[in-house]
Amino acid sequence: MPVLCTRAAATGGKDKRHREARFGLIAAAIAALIVSGCAAAPPAAVLAPADPGTPVPVARYSSVTAPYTRQRPAEPLPWRERNERVAPQAGP
Repeated sequence: MPVLCTRAAATGGKDKRHREARFGLIAAAIAALIVSGCAAAPPAAVLAPADPGTPVPVARYSSVTAPYTRQRPAEPLPWRERNERVAPQAGP
């Protein structure tokens, strides 16, 4: 403990002032970063919707029912016959 006391006495409290100054610089840098992020410039080319010269994509027709296929009821087949058709074939 005596080493710490003599060091503090020798520096005359400069360590505390140095820490306070460093904290102030860090706080100022963080504040500058936050403010610069909020002050971004708007985009240069803004298209006005009321301007008749504004380019518009071509409208195309696409059916909403195009992937639909008609499903009709089918006759039920015996389950054993259907299973044999899809079962893996035994090797030679």
